[in-house]
Amino acid sequence: MPLRVLVAAFGDPGHAFPAIALARALHGRGHEVVVETWEERRAAVEGAGLRFAAAEEYRMFPPPGPDSEDGQHAAAAARALQPLLEELDPHVAVSDILTLAPALAAERAGVPLATLIPHLYPVVEPGLPFFAIGMRRARTPVGRAVWRFGQRALAVGLEQGRHDLNRQRERLGLAPLDRFHGGISPALALVATYPQLEYPRRWPAGVEVTGPMVFEQPFPEIELPPGGDPLVLVAPSTAHDSENHLVRTALRALRDEPVRIVATTNRVRPQRPIEVPPNAVLVDWLSYTQLMPAAALVVSHGGHGTVARALGAGTPLLVSPITGDMSETAMRVDWFGAGLSLPWRLCRTRPLRWAVRRLLDEPSFAARAGAIAAWGRQHDGAVRGAELVEQLAAR
Repeated sequence: MPLRVLVAAFGDPGHAFPAIALARALHGRGHEVVVETWEERRAAVEGAGLRFAAAEEYRMFPPPGPDSEDGQHAAAAARALQPLLEELDPHVAVSDILTLAPALAAERAGVPLATLIPHLYPVVEPGLPFFAIGMRRARTPVGRAVWRFGQRALAVGLEQGRHDLNRQRERLGLAPLDRFHGGISPALALVATYPQLEYPRRWPAGVEVTGPMVFEQPFPEIELPPGGDPLVLVAPSTAHDSENHLVRTALRALRDEPVRIVATTNRVRPQRPIEVPPNAVLVDWLSYTQLMPAAALVVSHGGHGTVARALGAGTPLLVSPITGDMSETAMRVDWFGAGLSLPWRLCRTRPLRWAVRRLLDEPSFAARAGAIAAWGRQHDGAVRGAELVEQLAAR
């Protein structure tokens, strides 16, 4: 039976593009879908054949206080969504983990809700390291006991988050929640990552690891450096590293190595010229569809979208995380053996060159990345997510 579905997402590419991929899969299955996200994503949404609705734009970091003008945004934005909900009358809604307003609006309207998590699952199980600090899971009972003890400190922050969320809920006439992570739907959470990157754990009911949800806007192919040496792709974050430090360091480190280099600024405009060696090309933007399968190695900050595209092509990674959950993603890649993690403080010429040499010389890294790619060829994350959303609507 055709459904009416609202898919809402934060506007950064790492959140908007997986949401568009899910919406496109739902649309392909015969459903009417509206994607609510930032105005700058209108062309991408409409280019995918989907209906677009503009979302209010707001900052996430650092989070504003709940009593400030910005802090009252979620409740106000949820009220502003009421006309769209009344017009669409959705059977089900999907809200990105960073978009609290659509989740509150859907609950207020009695619409079944799923949460889209376009990265690793952020909820910590007792005995596992805190999320986003980039530490490996404990290998001994003593180590697990230390992390369980540390849950007390983590609970303080979670309690503050619950208090702030309940202030927003009170403004909308919604009952307070007595659980942590209230922004994640208990009915269905779609974790759009590879299961190989998740630590073994007891998964809560309603949490489904679907595999990545991939979307890319078409972009012309670029000319690769000539020759037959291994190709190294340097693909930094689109939102961080304003000094282009990763690109500059990689180009210096690899200028005399037997490799070809394709580096992209990802539209982070250089504040001063970048020296490009003879074995490299530097572009403003490129197509992952072209470059990921051609690359022998990807050097990245660790944005989940870039990591997922590399692993989906069977390409190992060197990840130098700069902020946010990049440290967590880098450690999971290292832990599974599909790449190495280079701490940002060590992102210098010699350490980077050493890491690249090791990744290219030791075949185990490509083999582990290839194992993830083989799983990905059998599991389409967007299609699986669409099936689960259909099941939620049918309950």
